Amino acid sequence: MVSGARSTRPGAAGELPTQLGPDWVVGADGVPSRRGARVILLDERDRLLLVRGHDVDQPDRSWWFTVGGGIDTGESAHDAAVRELFEETGLRLHPGELVGPVLRRRAVFDFSRRTVRQDEEFFLARVHEPDAVTTVGWTEVERGFMDEVRWWHLDELERVEVEIFPAPLVSVVRGLLAGWDGVTRVLPDQA
Repeated sequence: MVSGARSTRPGAAGELPTQLGPDWVVGADGVPSRRGARVILLDERDRLLLVRGHDVDQPDRSWWFTVGGGIDTGESAHDAAVRELFEETGLRLHPGELVGPVLRRRAVFDFSRRTVRQDEEFFLARVHEPDAVTTVGWTEVERGFMDEVRWWHLDELERVEVEIFPAPLVSVVRGLLAGWDGVTRVLPDQA
């Protein structure tokens, strides 16, 4: 989820909707940046919950990614992760049910027709017999680029032909199936 992001209608001819929410701060390099919290959520069958999104400028380009989004002012990464999980899937966790952060990365990507940077912390959680996933909490912005939420068996996910973010997600998750060893992995910057 892109917490705090909002779209604007184009104004003058050629003007693009590029307004981001207050959690995005423009850096010295001109790139809007924010902190993000994500959830690697596994069920009792070791399936991973992911969201599929698409590029609004290239609707045929889609990718799978973990649930999560921006950390609001005054919010902890743990609190943001469980809030995002609920908003994007309807599933509820208590912040104390999250393990980690198990992974960190800096990602540079296009969003709302701008290049943005997000410093992300990933938390691990397990659910047993989860409730049905719902997308009723998606914002207008999310409905514009998010397409579905589903549980994946890792073997099946390895064979998908669309992108997965972060790219080494399947191998990272395989290393977490038996539990977290207390080491926070850091992925190289991803652009």
